[in-house]
Amino acid sequence: MKCVVTGGGGFLGLYIVEQLRERGDDVRAFCRSAYPRLDELGVETQRGDIRDADSVADACRDADVVFHTAAVPGVWGPWKTYYGINTVGTRNVIAGCRTHRVAKLVYTSSPSVVFDEKPHENVDETYPYPPDSSYLCHYPHSKAVAEREVLAANGEGLATVSLRPHLIWGPRDNHLVPRLIARAKSGRLRRVGDGTNRISMTYVENAAAAHVQAADALGENAACAGKAYFINEPEPVNLWEWIDELLQLADLPPVRKSISAKAAWRVGSVLESVYRLLRLPGEPPMTRFVASQLSSSHFYSTDGAVCDFGYKPLVSVEEGMRRLEPELKNMAQ
Repeated sequence: MKCVVTGGGGFLGLYIVEQLRERGDDVRAFCRSAYPRLDELGVETQRGDIRDADSVADACRDADVVFHTAAVPGVWGPWKTYYGINTVGTRNVIAGCRTHRVAKLVYTSSPSVVFDEKPHENVDETYPYPPDSSYLCHYPHSKAVAEREVLAANGEGLATVSLRPHLIWGPRDNHLVPRLIARAKSGRLRRVGDGTNRISMTYVENAAAAHVQAADALGENAACAGKAYFINEPEPVNLWEWIDELLQLADLPPVRKSISAKAAWRVGSVLESVYRLLRLPGEPPMTRFVASQLSSSHFYSTDGAVCDFGYKPLVSVEEGMRRLEPELKNMAQ
């Protein structure tokens, strides 16, 4: 099978590439930069910008399936950037699939597309999108617009599916875990809320496996065609206990400082205003979105993915932590 992975050199994208190559699929990675690991895997690499429609269309040529993982994450930055990469970039992928008659498109979304500042406990795919005006940052908004367009594109020779992996973690992570460790080392990590909130998380190899499993099941009349699915480990964990476990493996002390959810929200609101008004570089140390995410429960049902395309995690949480431990210790040095 000829596969294209946008963002193939990124955290999740690279694991998808590895799993595809392991079973013998032909892979082309569409990336902004060169990645030695892709060369080691014998992958064809095409460099380009996801916002360049012609480059994206060219990358889709001769493909049977496109895995669209390329995106800009984060909680701060201009709408133009998020919209251009996450939304317009996705439109370019859909158009490229149409141009070259690609049969399948697997899109990487996020549970944050339905985040409405309320606790989410065992939420399934029937949970609605919030109004566009209610999103607390541009990432979930831009991803939600893109997801709706991916699902609407299902049909007429192109089968589409959207996956929403939650809190992807594991070796080679360059975003979530390194930021946690950096904050802990600097003494800036504080527990937000009462510390009882539970969350879903997804070990990166399991997130990659879900993409491959969905692609294998996807087709014009497949049960998963034109639908979105939450992807995460079967059982939620206490967020702050999990963070303390990460810190322990890194030989760092547990989180001792705390701030109430309401206070964190107020601080985030003030900092957002100050950063906008003064056009400060970087991102605020706290935002309303981060305050909500760190203090509330948000865990999701994977029953739909299990039923419709046989989602099955490959690696247990315990094994994932064992594999991550050496990197945690290196980060903490």
